[in-house]
Amino acid sequence: MDLSTTFLGFTLKNPLIASASPLTASLESIRKLEDNGIAAVIIHSLFEEEINRELRQIDHFLHANSESYAEALSYLPAGVDFENIQAENYLKEIMRVKAAVSIPVIASLNGVSAGGWAKYAKKLQEAGADALELNITYIPTSVDMEGPTIEQMYIDTVSTVKKHISIPLNVKMNAYFSNPANMAKRLVEAGADGLTIFDNPSRVDVDLELLTALRQANITSSASLSETLRWCAILYNKLGCSLCANTGIHSGQDVLKAVMSGADATALASVLLLHGEGEIRNILHDLTSWMQEHEYESISQMKGSISLSHTDNPSAYERNSYMHALQHYRS
Repeated sequence: MDLSTTFLGFTLKNPLIASASPLTASLESIRKLEDNGIAAVIIHSLFEEEINRELRQIDHFLHANSESYAEALSYLPAGVDFENIQAENYLKEIMRVKAAVSIPVIASLNGVSAGGWAKYAKKLQEAGADALELNITYIPTSVDMEGPTIEQMYIDTVSTVKKHISIPLNVKMNAYFSNPANMAKRLVEAGADGLTIFDNPSRVDVDLELLTALRQANITSSASLSETLRWCAILYNKLGCSLCANTGIHSGQDVLKAVMSGADATALASVLLLHGEGEIRNILHDLTSWMQEHEYESISQMKGSISLSHTDNPSAYERNSYMHALQHYRS
């Protein structure tokens, strides 16, 4: 039984990657993840807010040009400050993890400014990171900020960072674009070697006692998998990059669905936070049991087999299946 797959140019022993989370924030936990069979790990994200001594730099960047024209994005800040203890500790952590495990170690940056990321991304490469993941989801709050302006922000960030590193660059994208497929294409053209489908932003709630807005971790379930499957199936074999399914991967069956839809790998976070590192073994057991039962010999044999280009029911991914789904539910 061959569970190996390729992702970002690496040959992984199986399609399971530990996504950035508290479980990838310590060497002890990362060792447990490896011992239980994880194929690669994405170190917990370093947030732009954490490495800027003055948060006003971020506020200025995010909002100063909200009512300006798109060309204003060419003036991205070059003076973002990465020379502090959080940034240095993150570099040391990358080096410690790389020395202690044998699986690929992917660094993760969470932010939006292009100038500072370029300098720091290079430092992460020098520290030994095998690849870099950019999580640049930005939720605009200005009603005057137009979609093309936001999209160009993403493209400029990816392009700038890619020029300063030689290791693979993965972009954790979201589904908030008017045409996610076109945005995926543009990100790849800007330099992304892989795309993670999709980011899982924090959940917004309201505390009725304190009368304040709250941000909480958005723990997913297998029911969250739908859009991941849809867009992996749509993008499969169209972009020349790796695809990683994220959001809703909780079981061996979820992994199978994602791979058949076109994913090269799957990212796990919520399921590991809920059940611990040992759940990896259960997922792998269910995965191999299903493959044996259905006489599959390898992951590559099934990859993309029910993608948009190969399925006998392409309407399942399109609008015209909506009424059929409602009628089926009513019956």
